Amino acid sequence: MIGPYVLPDDVFDALAAGAGGRPAVLLLLRARRSRNLLLLRRALDGPCGRAVEPAADLLAGVERVAPGAARSVIDGPAFGTWAARTLRDCPAHPRGECAGRDLAALAVLAAVRAARPARVTVPVREGRLRLPGLGTVTGLGETPEALVVVEAPAGAEGVPGTSAGSCRVRVLTAAGERVLPRDPSRPGHGWQPVAVLDARHRGLTLRLPLETAAPELPALETASAGPAAWQDLLRQAWELLVDNHPRRAEELAAGLNGIVPLPAPARGVASATSRHAFGTVLTSWPADPERLALTLLHEFQHSKLSALTDLVTLYEPGGRPRLYAPWRPDPRPPGGLLQGIYAHLGDLAFWQERSGSRHGPAQADAAWRLAQTRAHVERGLTEAASHVRLTALGTRFLERLARTVRDGDRGGTGAGDGSGGERLARAVARVQAGDEAVWRLRWAAADDAGTERLAALWRAGRPAGPLPAEDVRAATGAVAGPGPEFGRWAARQRGAERARPAREAADAVLAAPDRAQGWAELAAAAAEEDRPGADVLRARTELVRDLCVRLTARQPATPPGTAPPGPPDPLALAAWLADPAVGPDTPGAGPAADAARPPGMAPPRPPDPLALAAWLAGTAVGPDTPGAGPAADEEEAVQGVSQARGAHPARGPGRVGRGEPAEAGPAPGPPSGDGLVVPAESGSAEAPMEPARSPGPDPAADEGPAAPAPSGPGEGPTAGAEPGGGGVPGQKTGVSMSQNARSPLAKTSATG
Repeated sequence: MIGPYVLPDDVFDALAAGAGGRPAVLLLLRARRSRNLLLLRRALDGPCGRAVEPAADLLAGVERVAPGAARSVIDGPAFGTWAARTLRDCPAHPRGECAGRDLAALAVLAAVRAARPARVTVPVREGRLRLPGLGTVTGLGETPEALVVVEAPAGAEGVPGTSAGSCRVRVLTAAGERVLPRDPSRPGHGWQPVAVLDARHRGLTLRLPLETAAPELPALETASAGPAAWQDLLRQAWELLVDNHPRRAEELAAGLNGIVPLPAPARGVASATSRHAFGTVLTSWPADPERLALTLLHEFQHSKLSALTDLVTLYEPGGRPRLYAPWRPDPRPPGGLLQGIYAHLGDLAFWQERSGSRHGPAQADAAWRLAQTRAHVERGLTEAASHVRLTALGTRFLERLARTVRDGDRGGTGAGDGSGGERLARAVARVQAGDEAVWRLRWAAADDAGTERLAALWRAGRPAGPLPAEDVRAATGAVAGPGPEFGRWAARQRGAERARPAREAADAVLAAPDRAQGWAELAAAAAEEDRPGADVLRARTELVRDLCVRLTARQPATPPGTAPPGPPDPLALAAWLADPAVGPDTPGAGPAADAARPPGMAPPRPPDPLALAAWLAGTAVGPDTPGAGPAADEEEAVQGVSQARGAHPARGPGRVGRGEPAEAGPAPGPPSGDGLVVPAESGSAEAPMEPARSPGPDPAADEGPAAPAPSGPGEGPTAGAEPGGGGVPGQKTGVSMSQNARSPLAKTSATG
């Protein structure tokens, strides 16, 4: 039987506002279960159906006698990632084996939970037999597979409340037999159990496996932070969440199903979410309860949005990663940008509460992180409104999300409380402006022909006209942050009263135009002083920089006896670029004027970067500056270069809704050729409290480090892979995928 999931308007709006509540989470969980069953049906009908069928038959048998045991496996951390990998890999068999065979390990877990006798063959890799939810058998040598036999007492099958300890599990290989401990949660010789963490507070219970045995997820030893340490940390984090975020704690209790430990990064906390594993949080050791609580909130937001996009379409898919997200060091795809915005709503709620409940230095730190998170979300919303092709539902989604951010800002605990709040807001704005400038220098490239056209116009003393088209490179491989130099500068801003003077910053840029940090300081100072062209310095930093370098390298000749002009000042360039109809603001700045200047008279100082940026922001062409007559060869250059494609990003639609289509770009490759000194190593003067993300093999939705999950389009961790638009294009609220598709397990009825 096929039936649609109906997503009520109020549930959609509640999810769009950032939370949703327990009923919304349960609906998403049921929808994801149906999706997993449909993926299983596809695997059975595909080229590797024969490899999948024995385990699927065992799951169907468990479903008949103990539906809850079957559902717990289908909803669990490993099932969705197994299905996605199988459907991606099996037709090609890239490793010479069938990924579908790994379903047998999940079937063993279902049989043990249902106390159902079973015999099933499970693959062995690198001498390890991994049984998700149970544990790992080690030391099995070179054998490719093992026969797992589950023996249960008579009459125990399917009885509610039957303990897994009532089963006897034997592992048979050519080398002999292993018998697992009666209580599989206890370690034994050659047996590493999956620990189950349990936290209870004020009637809410969180029970999560510390999953280290899933074949599709990272398999890590937990010796550095063993189960006892995780248990104690989770208990404290859970108390914090239940006391301070009760509604979100109810969501977590309904939807979280496991924690997968990740390797610890050099700084901060690495965390991620696989879009195929609803409710599973991948995280390194968080070290303190506050960090763990924040990580759980943040990553569960990813799970909710991934499940929601199974039901509705929020944006038109397509286009390579090219969008700016202030919380990431690399360009983002549309889905990744939306994922990051949504996940940071969890951070926003967390720091909103912490900034109001703390005192002294702890309160100041929470207030900083609240202001920074809000600025991140607001900038992400602007980017999405301008550059993501939203559907009607996507527009509605972002409008409600933006309303949540606005309402939170009116709560009075943000950056707007008195003079101290204003100083905090200015400091955050400086860091944001500098970060975006550094990001653009690293990833964006101006069109060479368009930049040469601007240089000719500048020398001719004419207005800039349309800006050249921009191109953002796609990230490949591991991506580091902006580097320790920027981190040290950003940390200093928290205690700074104001930015470095713009004039001083512009002089520093002219002295070292390849130093990215100098441009960050100039963009921040120009914005704080509200200089003409400040928006261009921030939103097209690479263009102002390239134009400065080009003009410096090709100064026009001057008559004998006259002083040569100095390098073009970035402030003047920025102001020039920002005005649509006015030429360079220095009278007689063109080469014709230089030729007519009396011998011995020094030419005026060339425009600075801010004037250049302000000039670049213009959209009309027309001479309007005294002495701006172009030389013949420059007029030829101006007319021979094609005009810019697209509008300046600062002039986007300015509202949630229509965006520009994705532009085609060059083939992905490592960033090169910009001559910038941007350190490759990541780091800052302070470790981020929000989960720091180290990219994995699959970089894309909000976030970063990653399990070795599928790396194809739409696969892998939310942190790194674009989750796609979800649903059918044009689909409206109330229309979605199958709810009760014919179950591939029972073959006769659905598991809803």
